[in-house]
Amino acid sequence: MFTGIVEAIGDVSELNHQAEDGGTTLTISNASEILADCHLGDSISINGTCLTVTSFDKSSFKVGVAPETLRRTNLGSLKQSSRVNLERAVSATTRMGGHFVQGHVDTVATILKKQPDGNAITFRFQPRDKTVLRYVVEKGYVTLDGASLTVTKVDDEEGWWEVMLISYTQEKVVTASKVSGDEVNVEVDQIGKYVEKAVEGYFSKGSSGEPAILQKMVERIVEGKLAQTK
Repeated sequence: MFTGIVEAIGDVSELNHQAEDGGTTLTISNASEILADCHLGDSISINGTCLTVTSFDKSSFKVGVAPETLRRTNLGSLKQSSRVNLERAVSATTRMGGHFVQGHVDTVATILKKQPDGNAITFRFQPRDKTVLRYVVEKGYVTLDGASLTVTKVDDEEGWWEVMLISYTQEKVVTASKVSGDEVNVEVDQIGKYVEKAVEGYFSKGSSGEPAILQKMVERIVEGKLAQTK
């Protein structure tokens, strides 16, 4: 679990593609800021993707990236010297400055537009998987390359949303240096998914064909009213 508050920006210093399994080993350097309390097997978010530390020293660490992860995220497009957002998994003393982030990327989104607004920058994103738009709401949270950001505008018909990066945030995340056509990893707010599933339970029949919960409630009310009139 993460908060979406980026702790450091690291550099990809080495990529080793494994021909036998199709995966990739990444070495991230200039990461001393988050490695003082690191242990083997720890989870670190790299551009919003939860990955496991397989080795480390004082300033760099390695992670393995599976083929499925490469397909679902923008990690497959990383090159040597690419910069990435980094965040350690939460601890018992972590302050929740952002929102609950799992590090499980839902889709990638393309930057449609990047527009200055005073000392801020407005970005417009279009997701590869348009179904995630139902979880993106104005003033809600969305995680982009591991950074918890507030949605400022949504257009469900055209299939995009916007966020604004203030000047401070521009210095702390890699998104600020990206341009139109670049991709970002997207994780929508998980609360929306849980609410959707809970609500569906009231309207959908069970796997055994039993009536939906809402239907059962209505039937009980009707039966009670009929019983009172007898």
